Amino acid sequence: MNAADRDFEAAAAAFAASVIGGALPPAVEALIAQAGALRDRPDEALPLLERARALAPQHPVPVIAIYRYHFYGHALVQARAAGEDALAIARTALGPDFGDVPPADEAVRDDVAVRFYLFTLKGLAYLNLRLGDLDEARLMLGELRRLDPKDHLGGGLLSHVLARHDSGEATLPAEGPAGYPARGWADFRKAV
Repeated sequence: MNAADRDFEAAAAAFAASVIGGALPPAVEALIAQAGALRDRPDEALPLLERARALAPQHPVPVIAIYRYHFYGHALVQARAAGEDALAIARTALGPDFGDVPPADEAVRDDVAVRFYLFTLKGLAYLNLRLGDLDEARLMLGELRRLDPKDHLGGGLLSHVLARHDSGEATLPAEGPAGYPARGWADFRKAV
């Protein structure tokens, strides 16, 4: 393994550790905890999260905290913007060649950085569906399908929701039709 490969491996390992909260500066962690204690006062909580993000702009935890703040506050446009920031951070951590070929099944199942990227892509597809930006949702679901062809992360269900909408069935039936896949990228028209 050459020096560039070792550097990339070290950077990828550092990112993976940061996704689960590793290497988070104590001041940033304190700001996020303080914001969490202010759930009932969102006007005070958001500036703390924004300050945490400014102190650790390439760390995924503050951007995830901002995403969650907006998502659970039903501010989906702002949640989407935070999700796009998270996707950019993950993309940078994975390197410029990530996605040229789909990651191995093992990476999709076990690599924290790859899973973070794919789950963020799935979350953005969901937000775009909710916001009515169906072309953007299709784009993201297509990329998710390309990178996770075996649907380990369950993006196929969102694809089915979109296909049902496109066919005029705006909502899912309570039980689902016979043969409706719970997972997978199966062709919607064959499933119903």
